[in-house]
Amino acid sequence: MVEVVELAKLHRTLDQLRTCVGDVRSRYGDTPVVRRLIGDVDRIDIDASELDAVRLPSPPAAETGIQFIEDKPIDPALWADADDEGVGGYHGGGMPR
Repeated sequence: MVEVVELAKLHRTLDQLRTCVGDVRSRYGDTPVVRRLIGDVDRIDIDASELDAVRLPSPPAAETGIQFIEDKPIDPALWADADDEGVGGYHGGGMPR
C-alpha cells in the first residue's frame, strides 16, 4: 500500500516521542508514571499501525459548474406574514392582559 505523507509524519513523530519517553525513563527511573507513558506510546503506535492498513476514502467528486446567486433585493411580500424574532411578533392587537 502506498505510504501517505501524514502517516509517515505520524510514524516519525512517534519515533521521536518514544526516544523522548526513553530519556524520561533514564532520568526518572522505572516509576509507575513512566510505565504508563511507555504504555500510552505503545497504544498510539498500535493504532498508527492499524492506519497503515486502512484504505483511504476516495476524494469527494468535484463540483461541476458555478452557481451564481442573484444580487437583487428580496421581494418584501415573502416576509409579509413573518413574525419578528425576539420581540414576539406583531399580530395587530394590543398587548395581552
